[in-house]
Amino acid sequence: MAELCVLRIRRLDPRATVPSRAHPDDAGLDLHALEPAQLAPGQRLAVRTGIAVAIPEGHAGLVLPRSGLASRHGIALVNAPGLIDAGYRGELRVLLLNTDRLESYAVAAGDRIAQLVVAPVTLAPVAVVEELDPTTRGDGGFGSSGI
Repeated sequence: MAELCVLRIRRLDPRATVPSRAHPDDAGLDLHALEPAQLAPGQRLAVRTGIAVAIPEGHAGLVLPRSGLASRHGIALVNAPGLIDAGYRGELRVLLLNTDRLESYAVAAGDRIAQLVVAPVTLAPVAVVEELDPTTRGDGGFGSSGI
């Protein structure tokens, strides 16, 4: 059985909502806006959550968009996924982007604005080599597998 991974959360502001799962088996914890914000068409904004987290050693936090916000309002994350390293202890801020070209989007305090997934990572050492092992794909990049 795997060792239990505990995510420690600190409220930096008493108004902050503690991240939670909508359903017990959900992978993502909902992150909530601390304060109201207004996103004009095409605008991006760092929205405060009022919390800090201690990502367990050997793990990373991934901040992911909420599909409902994306499909209904065109709200995306500028740097999806956002990466939280295990050593970071500052406030989590969510970089929202309003992709709608006509409509503004209002964020209310307490709104669910993103999801946090905690995932194990491998801290692979780096080795500089003269050649890489050949593969069938080789250096085929963007669009190399067809439409």
